[in-house]
Amino acid sequence: MAKLVLSFNGDVVTEYELDKEVLTIGRKPDNDIHIENPAVSSHHAKILTFLNDSFIEDLGSTNGTIINGNKITKHALQNGDSAVIGKHDLMYVSANAESGESDFENTMIIRPDADGIAADTTASGPGTAKLQIVSGANAGKELQLTKILTTLGKPDVQVAAITRRPAGYFLITVDAGKDNKMPLVNGNEAGKQHALSDGDIIEVADVKMSFQLT
Repeated sequence: MAKLVLSFNGDVVTEYELDKEVLTIGRKPDNDIHIENPAVSSHHAKILTFLNDSFIEDLGSTNGTIINGNKITKHALQNGDSAVIGKHDLMYVSANAESGESDFENTMIIRPDADGIAADTTASGPGTAKLQIVSGANAGKELQLTKILTTLGKPDVQVAAITRRPAGYFLITVDAGKDNKMPLVNGNEAGKQHALSDGDIIEVADVKMSFQLT
């Protein structure tokens, strides 16, 4: 099970296991991770966990949530990531940290208005698959799903992710957007996570993609 290690000025304060789907972080005592510091907002951020996949989302905090020097809105956590919240650090440690493996590879966003798609480096996992875009300006282009986690969509509109697991490929809803619209699989709402089959049509942020096993 993954965990978060809270530290202040380089000293470890405590650890939190990611043992439920949503953990909130903030200054108020009703948060799962309570950080009593004026630089931390009442409800600063939250951690979303789906099986082995975890995401951090800023909740519109005053001072923001910083990862790798960048202020983020949503971020797929990788082993060793450290989120700066106020004057505290929260390090994400995956269940397989001792073996040196990470839960995630780099992610990529396919934006509806993008000029092209660039694939990242390969990652181990069961089988191979790809996405073929079937609508929009990028129709016909393909993306090999070589990553453990591939992020799809447009921030603040709709974001989903395809994750590779021993049991196969799954579509996870990361952000349903302001209209609270879930991604679609074969015209039906996908829910929080959906097991993918060869030939499924995925629609995220108004872009349709065909999921194909190769």
